[in-house]
Amino acid sequence: MTYKVLIIEDEIPAAKRLKSLINKHFAQATILTTLDSVEASVHWLKAHPAPDLIFMDIQLADGQSFDIFTEVNLLSSVIFITAYDEFALKAFEVNGLDYLLKPIDIQRFKQAVERFTQQSQTPDYSSLLKELQTPTSYKSRFLVKQGDQFIIVPIDQIAFFQFLDGYTHIFTTHNQQFVIDESIESVISQLNPSIFFQVNRKTILEISSITKISTWFNSRLKIATQPNSPEDIIVSRDRVKAFKTFLGN
Repeated sequence: MTYKVLIIEDEIPAAKRLKSLINKHFAQATILTTLDSVEASVHWLKAHPAPDLIFMDIQLADGQSFDIFTEVNLLSSVIFITAYDEFALKAFEVNGLDYLLKPIDIQRFKQAVERFTQQSQTPDYSSLLKELQTPTSYKSRFLVKQGDQFIIVPIDQIAFFQFLDGYTHIFTTHNQQFVIDESIESVISQLNPSIFFQVNRKTILEISSITKISTWFNSRLKIATQPNSPEDIIVSRDRVKAFKTFLGN
């Protein structure tokens, strides 16, 4: 039997990794296409027959992939993909649905695929959506360690997060800098999406920290911030459209 598979993933390296795993370890699969946003996914799913299986990243450039379910009557099985979202993972486990954590482990991938091929019917996602659509409390502060002291950094004092030299750094509106032991992917899942936006793989901006937006090479944007960033902040081309939507909202 051949299974028609759709990939919904906005990070190019992650999409390539997923395609490689499917080609090597899911011989019965035919990849239909790869989509990188909620908007593109809704448009494609409304225009095409439902695939058998969707590998769906939770955090997309223009929102969470759960928004797709509110626009489309999804008849496909879904394996969710996430860098880390404790709330979502608990919801998946309670509802018996499958998920993969980034970076995707080969054995875990094989288990998820085997589980899909053995299921007799498409899971019911209604309970999951009801649970996930319950209002979420976003992180209000970060606890950081500096020397032998612990410091509380309120969220309203954070200008941006940036991954530098192997660590995630907090840059505050008071021009302070702190290191935290969390990935950029973990951080973005805890923040209010109406005021924070991940512009590329390394940087998350708070909207009021932006002082200037300029056009850049290859249809990208360059961002100036206050305080200044130690590195140029470039909005990746695949996130430009979602970034403009974020600014307009």
